[in-house]
Amino acid sequence: MAAQNGVAAAAEFQKLIDHPGIVLNQPIGSLAHLELGRAYALSGDNVKALASYEKFLTLWKDADPDIPVLIAAKSEYAKLQ
Repeated sequence: MAAQNGVAAAAEFQKLIDHPGIVLNQPIGSLAHLELGRAYALSGDNVKALASYEKFLTLWKDADPDIPVLIAAKSEYAKLQ
């Protein structure tokens, strides 16, 4: 993501999602869906970006609504729609 290469970033975040045993129940597992959505958005694939954001928001549906990353994700998701 730092290199502004959405395709390469998406591939790396997909690895985390494909291998949940790596992250177990750590927050990085669900955050990988958010970052995957951001990577897809950066690469211009809004359909896949929306799906990844929706997965993240579903995983975080019971989270405290004042968490900054959740607020940012909801805002980014709304802009993609």
